[in-house]
Amino acid sequence: METLDKIFAQIVKEHKSTIYTVCFMFSKDSDEVSDLFQEVLINLWKGYESFQNRSSIDTWIWKVSFNTCISYERKKQKRASLPLNMDINLFEDKDEDSRQIRQLYERIHKLKPFDRAIVLLWLENMSYEEIGAIVGISTKNVSVRLYRIKEELKKMSNQ
Repeated sequence: METLDKIFAQIVKEHKSTIYTVCFMFSKDSDEVSDLFQEVLINLWKGYESFQNRSSIDTWIWKVSFNTCISYERKKQKRASLPLNMDINLFEDKDEDSRQIRQLYERIHKLKPFDRAIVLLWLENMSYEEIGAIVGISTKNVSVRLYRIKEELKKMSNQ
């Protein structure tokens, strides 16, 4: 029989890209992404024994990751910080596709954390049912929110 530690390590190994995807959606800073990733792992570990397979492990990991990042974002907004500004971008892409993708993600980062989470899941090609299960709203509400979010993103492109 496998130990709880080994089972958990295997789950993390299989789902680390999902966790990183969520963390990167909430921050562009690599140090902050690492902090978020660690926070998610802590919360997954704390909640693992109480996970009762009421949903798939995938859904549970998405949900814990989102809730952790949203909570972190709220705490961060309460703290005043002075950002370190560098005048160079080591990862800047000059081609049109990269520029458009960067603009889309910049606009998505301007959304409220909950809306950002919904868009991320939608961009991951999840069904409205899956998105609703992860964020805790009805399928109909997912549809309505996505429509409103898309309209908000369109308005940002006109500014």
